[in-house]
Amino acid sequence: MGFYGTLKLIFYKMKRKLDHGPDGRPFPSGKKHCKGSGFLSPSALVQATPTTFGDLRLANGHSAQRRRVTSGPPPSGLQDWLHTFQMWSGPERLLALDELIDRCENSQVKHVMQVIEPQFQRDFISLLPKELALYVLTFLAPRDLLQAAQTCRYWRILAEDNLLWREKCREEGISECVSLRVKCARPVAAVSPWKSAFIRQHCIETNWRKGDAREPMVLKGHDDHVITCLQFSGDLIVSGSDDNTLKVWSAVSGKCLRTLTGHTGGVWCSEMTAATVISGSTDRTLRVWDAEGGDCVHTLYGHTSTVRCMHLHGNRVVSGSRDTTLRVWDVSSGRCEHVLTGHMAAVRCVQYDGRRVVSGGYDYMVKVWDPETEACLHTLQGHTNRVYSLQFDGVFVVSGSLDTSIRVWDAETGGCVHTLTGHQSLTSGMELRDNILVSGNADSTVRVWDVRTGQCLHTLQGPNKHQSAVTCLQFCRGLVLSSSDDGTVKLWDLRTGAWLRDVVALQSRGSGGVVWRIRASDTRLVCAAGSRNGTEETKLLVLDFDLDDKRKESD
Repeated sequence: MGFYGTLKLIFYKMKRKLDHGPDGRPFPSGKKHCKGSGFLSPSALVQATPTTFGDLRLANGHSAQRRRVTSGPPPSGLQDWLHTFQMWSGPERLLALDELIDRCENSQVKHVMQVIEPQFQRDFISLLPKELALYVLTFLAPRDLLQAAQTCRYWRILAEDNLLWREKCREEGISECVSLRVKCARPVAAVSPWKSAFIRQHCIETNWRKGDAREPMVLKGHDDHVITCLQFSGDLIVSGSDDNTLKVWSAVSGKCLRTLTGHTGGVWCSEMTAATVISGSTDRTLRVWDAEGGDCVHTLYGHTSTVRCMHLHGNRVVSGSRDTTLRVWDVSSGRCEHVLTGHMAAVRCVQYDGRRVVSGGYDYMVKVWDPETEACLHTLQGHTNRVYSLQFDGVFVVSGSLDTSIRVWDAETGGCVHTLTGHQSLTSGMELRDNILVSGNADSTVRVWDVRTGQCLHTLQGPNKHQSAVTCLQFCRGLVLSSSDDGTVKLWDLRTGAWLRDVVALQSRGSGGVVWRIRASDTRLVCAAGSRNGTEETKLLVLDFDLDDKRKESD
């Protein structure tokens, strides 16, 4: 057995005596005499090991001469005992040390521990090659990495490694790094852009979950009319209303940049990509707008009744109308490419993934179409009342109906896979992502489902649930946002189903105030609010959760 093996055995023998007492029985919990943590196992130490304890102190950068006990002159015969000890073999020394430790009082054992233990508390990270040290740090959680950076200068240099933080960002799904734009009076140590990105995202997540003291930005417009549709892209917000107009707002300044006029009836639906806006109206037309210039690029004629719904994919938009038809339009040219006929009543909702069109109507039917051939591939029958909402991810079609049920269908075969029951009224909105469905219902609840199994994972209710019909919902950052006729926007944890907080609570909540629509990005939430009885002004509320914006404002 080598020197480290001997030292290790002595150390654990002494620690055991302190922990268990002289009779070998453990002390009660919380009564241990020695902390005994912060040391490394000898196997983790450098293999070129010293042969004596004095050599070990030198290897660790300490003087070979340590402070001795000065309780009096040495006992007689000490040198002879030491000489005899040195003459023994390794196993004989261990046996002698065992007997010696058993005869020591606790104070004496503590003294030996205080001499030996510090030699095991080595900064092994600094002893490793940089590549290995960084590899060890990859096993730390980000919070632990931030704490490790406070240890010493070298650990901070390692903990600022850009590739290390890039990997942490990859694990969290952060795909873009940021450059610091803060002006500093004096130069500071280089900060990893990926670390900055991670910290920024962490701050944004905290703001979402816990909020801050800032009031939302209020954008007033559309007089006392209802905001029927809401879109949000980059720094542009577009609201559509039954006052026949759309308004383009700056999400940064809150100013109304322009009003899009041309429809002769209320705007009921809209879609947006970059600066292109498409709107549908009771005047039976669609219009394509340039949101930056305010120009109407195309007016799309063809429907013979209200355009009630639409879905944009790429350069094509599919519209559904109360005239029972769907039309496929080329946004760039304004040309109607296909007309899909087959519904027996108004088309209320539509989804389009670039390959298939799925529509739901007041005839209780859901239809799957091939838009190129204009053929109806499947008619999905099963609902016993109007279909109001749809989701389609290319594999599953999910339909919500006034009959209180939600049905999951196989898009290829047309078969009903699951019937989801539990809601008590109309399912007015749904979101589907990665086989997780969130549904909002007029019964004031939100439910989370697994569409593969048909299982209801969570019902978002309890003492903080909505007090009236859910009007809109959205996924965001592992969270669920839901708005309601009760004048609130609530935030829920998607994984646990727990209520986190009310993000918005109108002053007139419970007495007429309504949040009609919500749209969210990773850093902003836009809410369209008002009332049907004059208790709340029609307005947009913009909440910004990006602390980087605060920093820019302070500069």
